[in-house]
Amino acid sequence: MSKIKVGIIGAGSISESHMNSYQNNPNAEIVAICDLKEERAKAAAQKYGAKQTYTDYNELLANPEVEAVSICTWNNTHAEISIAAIKAGKHVLVEKPLCRSVEEALEIQKTVRDSKKLLQVGFVRRYDPNIGLLQSFIEKDEFGELYYAKASILRRLGNPGGWFADKERSGGGPLIDIGVHVIDLCWYMLGRPKVKSVTGNVYHKLGNRSNVKHLSFYQAADYDASKNTVEDLANALIRFENGASLMVDVSFSLHAKQDESAVKIFGTKGGFEIDPALIIVTEKNDVMMNIEPQIDNKGFNFAAAFQNEIDQFILNIENNREPISPVEDGLELMKILTAIYESAEKGVEIQL
Repeated sequence: MSKIKVGIIGAGSISESHMNSYQNNPNAEIVAICDLKEERAKAAAQKYGAKQTYTDYNELLANPEVEAVSICTWNNTHAEISIAAIKAGKHVLVEKPLCRSVEEALEIQKTVRDSKKLLQVGFVRRYDPNIGLLQSFIEKDEFGELYYAKASILRRLGNPGGWFADKERSGGGPLIDIGVHVIDLCWYMLGRPKVKSVTGNVYHKLGNRSNVKHLSFYQAADYDASKNTVEDLANALIRFENGASLMVDVSFSLHAKQDESAVKIFGTKGGFEIDPALIIVTEKNDVMMNIEPQIDNKGFNFAAAFQNEIDQFILNIENNREPISPVEDGLELMKILTAIYESAEKGVEIQL
């Protein structure tokens, strides 16, 4: 079987996880890399053996050798590049979030469904080995009806700056950057129920806290302390038509003692924690039990999840099968995210 020829659009930090995973896949070959910065594209091409480099993604898409692309660009370009790639006859893996608005998501969905190409949304948390483990328990009804989820990703000093802090390019702050991961993960584990209503709050109180000394934090390549138009903190209550609910809070800046990451889901026969470490909670013989599965990685395995995501993308192309993170799910997440922002702006619950 010939290898799937892949093009990478956007050679920033997240693209390295894509390129490493393609390089590790025996059925994939990186043949082209595009970045607005020519030297960055050429450096990545040299590292990963790509034959062609571009600064215009349209030129990459015009390359007939390219069969599939990973889109690793600013959020405000996801829609236009995804649509152009599908129309050019390429399969697409687009980083989360799918785009910045419901309107863009609907346009992407229509383009995909009018084509014979697949689009896979980069909800990488779904591809973590621990999620596959938990899904096998869910399929055997070990937890009963899952009815409540609670998720937090709280950074006290974690605004990356650069395009992440520019609402025009990113679409938002911690909610759309890191919140999308845990909202999607909880929704996915709950069985992707239909959303009924959303209540949200968004805060602009602390800014990017670039004044803080003696404590380092991740900075985007285009970090500029003077530019910050995104929220510090967002929280939401999401209700589903089946009666389940999800509470979530996420921050870039917060006066908290320490960073916090927690994802918990509760059912009628048991529950589980995904973050910070996998724990299963249940009852046996009228005794409450906390069970620690004996596994290689108790927490989120970033590298393994990315590898599985890329491996599944290649298999989906080869077997013409639908991904576990299809364009429709990207659309549903955009509905949730935009409803949270709308609820916060209007001060009311949003019905979906």
